[in-house]
Amino acid sequence: MILPLPRLEMQPLNDMPYEIANSIVAVLVDIDDTLTTDGRLPAVAYAALENLKQANLRVVPVTGRPAGWCDMIARLWPVEGVVGENGAFYFAYEDETRTMQRVYAANPEVRATNRQQLDQLANIILNEIPGCGVSADQNYREADLAIDFCEDVAPLSRSDISRIKSIFEEHGATAKVSSIHVNGWFGKHDKLSMTRRFANEVLNLDIDRQRSHVLFCGDSPNDEPLFAHFDNAVGVANVNDFAGQMQSLPTWITRQRGGEGFAEIAEKLTAAQKQQTMRISA
Repeated sequence: MILPLPRLEMQPLNDMPYEIANSIVAVLVDIDDTLTTDGRLPAVAYAALENLKQANLRVVPVTGRPAGWCDMIARLWPVEGVVGENGAFYFAYEDETRTMQRVYAANPEVRATNRQQLDQLANIILNEIPGCGVSADQNYREADLAIDFCEDVAPLSRSDISRIKSIFEEHGATAKVSSIHVNGWFGKHDKLSMTRRFANEVLNLDIDRQRSHVLFCGDSPNDEPLFAHFDNAVGVANVNDFAGQMQSLPTWITRQRGGEGFAEIAEKLTAAQKQQTMRISA
């Protein structure tokens, strides 16, 4: 596979051509500080999800949040399913049969072994980095360890955040920095690898061959594999907070931050559909 070259600058979402916006068939979206604003899901962001669903666009949250949250999201939100814990699994709920499909990157035995190692790592990190904490949602996680550096603790310095990431890596774990946590896990999965599997198995979509027809929206370094992969990746405005920490930036950027920025994306895509309808009718 030929990997795309890193992008060095972002273009305003408003400049996205109509032809591109109208060609999008699926929207992948991070949750924290992408759908949410200041830790809350604003009505405008949830309405944007509903509007995309009504426009027959396939919407899939791709998040670092835990399995417990993802079960609820897959059941209750207007989405096709959810990729969770940075690609450790996907959940997809079938309304007609009332069944949940749960697919994991690792089998139960491997996950149990990994959990023991992560519990040991938690103690090491907490002892070395004063002020950090295990995330409040850790009890609902199945495959990773989330270290909180600003959600429910006083914000840590960038050097402390980098050190947390380094401790994970020194012990053979993968680590990614989000806007609120450092997430660490054992295994080679990430957001992109499980998204690829979800798209193939649930959406019947090849996100390598059809990458230009998929839009991903995110805000932070743990979204970088998807920023690099998709031609039409979008950052909400707060992606600028991390721009100096990423090698690959999204192609497009919204005017507003968080959920309000996501609402801009939904408006852009649904407006393109309406324009297409008007052209056909004319």
